[in-house]
Amino acid sequence: MYNDVVNKIKEYDTIVIARHIGVDPDALCSQLALRDSIRLTFPEKKVLAIGTGSSKFLNFGKLDKIENVSRALLIVTDTPDQKRVDSLNFSWGDYRIKIDHHPFVEKYCDLEWIDDSRSSTSEMILNLIFSTELCCDASIAELLYMGIVSDSNRFLFNSCDSYTFQAVSKLLEAYPIDLGKTYEKLYLRPMNEVRLEGYISLHMEITEHHLGYVVISDEVISEFGVDSASAGNMINDFNYIKEVLVWATITEDKKNDQYRVSIRSRGPEINKVVEKYNGGGHKYACGVRTKTLDEALNVIHDLDCLLEENDS
Repeated sequence: MYNDVVNKIKEYDTIVIARHIGVDPDALCSQLALRDSIRLTFPEKKVLAIGTGSSKFLNFGKLDKIENVSRALLIVTDTPDQKRVDSLNFSWGDYRIKIDHHPFVEKYCDLEWIDDSRSSTSEMILNLIFSTELCCDASIAELLYMGIVSDSNRFLFNSCDSYTFQAVSKLLEAYPIDLGKTYEKLYLRPMNEVRLEGYISLHMEITEHHLGYVVISDEVISEFGVDSASAGNMINDFNYIKEVLVWATITEDKKNDQYRVSIRSRGPEINKVVEKYNGGGHKYACGVRTKTLDEALNVIHDLDCLLEENDS
């Protein structure tokens, strides 16, 4: 598979790399690292990384302006289904490649490299670079490390195995990454976000079947001076609550007239629930966007029913 991807990269003078809406560190890091690696290896090629950015990740690197291109190679990272691809016009492409570590949802590319046993798409890009002629440098290495660390929640998830640690060890041996500064890029945050985390702790409802959830309204977001993405990204801060097996945040996104439901599990497989509502993700980490609060609460109800079934 590695050579299939690189051979296609060699064929095209113009390459556009996209990823999913609602950007997170793994999606952005895998996208930027692949772009920079191709540019470093083939400086004559035009390589663009596109999509909606986030103020939270401005220090990760710059995205490119969207351009009208034709007969390009389109590469989509970290995105299992076409409807969640951000800002990409598929008519630009002559050939499509998907690189993704989520469980299969649908085929929308000509070449689909899917490995849901990997911790992150960044780990897949790292293996691609180390297994082919694609080049790397310290800045690319830092991006890949951040993507892996973020999507594995600092190597806490079961998606990390000996192969993950071997790849990261090889990366750290080859490139001088300042781990302290790297973790600052990922985890340094303002006090208002810390205070919002306290609000979530105080207002989390816990059902008798060990489902924890909280609704974060636009008024609350405004009160704490954060954005909806920051609120939703706090989901991993509540991994180890004794009374909770599955937990969720419902965050109002008034700008886009929707609610973002982010869900995590420490046991039951939850991705099938959100797929009913056109969401997606991993077995134990997934999410969905709904148009109304009632629909978001229906997701919560179905999750609680899943936990009740597991109890019986």
